[in-house]
Amino acid sequence: MHVWAVANQKGGVGKTTSVVSLSALLGEQGKRVLMVDMDPQGSLTSYFRLNPDTIEHSVYDLFMHQGRVPDHMTAQLVVDTNMPNVCLLPANTALATLERNISQQGGMGLVLSRALTQLWDDFDYVLIDTPPLLGVLLINAIAAAQVLILPVQTEFMALKGLERMIHTLQMVTASRKKQLKYLIVPTMFDRRTQAGQRSLRTLRQTYDDKLWKSAIPIDTRLRDASREGLSICQLDPNSRGCESYGSLLRTLQQEIAS
Repeated sequence: MHVWAVANQKGGVGKTTSVVSLSALLGEQGKRVLMVDMDPQGSLTSYFRLNPDTIEHSVYDLFMHQGRVPDHMTAQLVVDTNMPNVCLLPANTALATLERNISQQGGMGLVLSRALTQLWDDFDYVLIDTPPLLGVLLINAIAAAQVLILPVQTEFMALKGLERMIHTLQMVTASRKKQLKYLIVPTMFDRRTQAGQRSLRTLRQTYDDKLWKSAIPIDTRLRDASREGLSICQLDPNSRGCESYGSLLRTLQQEIAS
């Protein structure tokens, strides 16, 4: 089972869109895919017309057993989506209280890893949508992941968020025996603007060996897909957004996660 987390300590950079788009494409390949929503805002959950305010059971339930995960519990939390071969482990707003509720408990950084071992034979890929804030949820996602995808909007302030994310990554993974692979993915790129071109140039100069060689462009069809609760490739397989995510997936499968 391949486990990829999509992370950045800045909101609005395309994390949820990336999880949905890559998951849909993997599902089209016939892969069994689980998306995990680790963000208390529940953007991934809301994408599929589920209400984080009213969902009774979610990823939150995994953390209510002093770091253990009861047998078969994880599978009971998984729900279907409208994308072929793709399921979801949803979030609810209770996740926002998690830090306070478990702050005195030890051994909580590997809860998601333990939960996913229960699903090892059920899914080929797991893609995790993460919160922008450093805490137990982001730490769990990083600990569970084999590959980290770092979307970064091609504008100046987003580059600062990337610096913080890489610092966090180095801090959290310092004790790992096996180095965590990661790929920086430029998003919302507008080739018509000097700011976009300048930001992409800065990324290449600073992170060349960790940077995807292409970029996800600004594409209004991505916004349309979100509004319809569909992946970009379900809505418009000929769109620039779909083609770009297809190219990104090929890079991840052939070069990064191989």
